[in-house]
Amino acid sequence: MFSYGKNRAWAENLSIILQIGLTMAGCIGFCFFVGLKLDRWLGLKGIGVTVMTLLGVIGGGNVVYRQITEVLSRDRKDETEGPPED
Repeated sequence: MFSYGKNRAWAENLSIILQIGLTMAGCIGFCFFVGLKLDRWLGLKGIGVTVMTLLGVIGGGNVVYRQITEVLSRDRKDETEGPPED
């Protein structure tokens, strides 16, 4: 059986990786479908999909970068605080 207490670090790292992957895929997928709708509505013949997908990659990269820096700053903060005093 899976013991969260034993595998806590591994499980937290896995959740961060999954969050980053889903965030990137969600940004790209959302922008792709918005571009697809724009192409159909305005008759752009693929330009909307291309531009919106590139914006999704850039936006997703920005969000993922902020998530990673937040995790790293949280880890550094935990390291500098040290063990709790009794």
